[in-house]
Amino acid sequence: MTPAPVSEPVAPPAATPIPTPAPVQAPPVIVAPPVAAVKSISTLEAQTLVGKLLPAKISERNGWKNDLVDAFTTLKIPYTPEYFCAVMAVIEQESSWQGDPPVPGLGKIVWKQVEEKAGKYHIPLIAVQTALLKSSPDGRSYKERIDKLQTEAQMNAVFEDLANDAKRLSLPFNMSNPIRTGGPMQVSVEFAEGHVRAWPYPYARRSSVRNEVFTRKGGVYFGTAILLQYPAPYSKMIYRFADFNAGRYASRNAAFQAAVNKLSGEEMDLDGDLLRYERGYPMIQSSGTEKALQKLGKRLNLSNEEIRRDLLLEKVTGFGQTTLYQRVFNLAGNPSREVMPQIDLHSPKITRKLTTEWFAKRVDGRYQTCLNRAPAI
Repeated sequence: MTPAPVSEPVAPPAATPIPTPAPVQAPPVIVAPPVAAVKSISTLEAQTLVGKLLPAKISERNGWKNDLVDAFTTLKIPYTPEYFCAVMAVIEQESSWQGDPPVPGLGKIVWKQVEEKAGKYHIPLIAVQTALLKSSPDGRSYKERIDKLQTEAQMNAVFEDLANDAKRLSLPFNMSNPIRTGGPMQVSVEFAEGHVRAWPYPYARRSSVRNEVFTRKGGVYFGTAILLQYPAPYSKMIYRFADFNAGRYASRNAAFQAAVNKLSGEEMDLDGDLLRYERGYPMIQSSGTEKALQKLGKRLNLSNEEIRRDLLLEKVTGFGQTTLYQRVFNLAGNPSREVMPQIDLHSPKITRKLTTEWFAKRVDGRYQTCLNRAPAI
């Protein structure tokens, strides 16, 4: 029997404008994404629904089911097939349903990064490896642990121990933890640390927020938060998947850049970043988008200061209610307000050319497959 089709969630209502620009690294704005006419179901019914949506052949089904429902419950995300399938699609893409997914050749990747860092100090890799022959807290040498690395959680543990053991090791340079993302949904550690400042972490934790990211339960929780716990003005879920990869509101901002290109006649990259950033904070120097807007200032009836004021809101919901945003789209003839960001992906783990669009389409394919498992309503 063919399951009944499941409609895409409608765009959530517009949020109240935010009058004061906030630094990019500020704790995220926490707003659960409402959907129209959602039939309320109980937690028990949600568990039954998730059980039907999960792929047939995955290990630890009950664990995944409980972690998903717990995350939705504590984050106050509606229990809908669309939202459950969105999270499941990302998990499947990022980790193939493995709580601590293995990374091929991880030890070699780490040694290459260490060698590059040591090279800046004109120190041969062999000298660093010799220093790391000293024992670590688990009884093995640091070198052995790095040689045998298989997962990011193991890598995170090694570098956490290295940081605590730095004085005894007397290393010639800082061996800071290089991991920025991890867990079954490849969540940013920085996002997780910001999220707990805005929304208390609901589970008992034995150590740092960083370490929680690498657990299945914590990874699902933070991954669900970054994917769904914000109102997005999109007609299709694929743009949330793009945002998950490129940053919140990247698809909205790429559409804004496309509108600016139309008005200015320029061909700027549609990367979803409207300002230039350094260490997560806006730089004084104008981006290409800002310069193009400044040239359009008279047509927009906005000063350079007013343009900058509104652009500072590009990472939050309120940018969509700014004068700048509204006037650009009105002058451009109200083109699409959602565009796929055009970004090339770079990482030591990536061995071929990949883009945000490739990622979003891959996840969307898994999402559609999941929706086909949804029970008829």
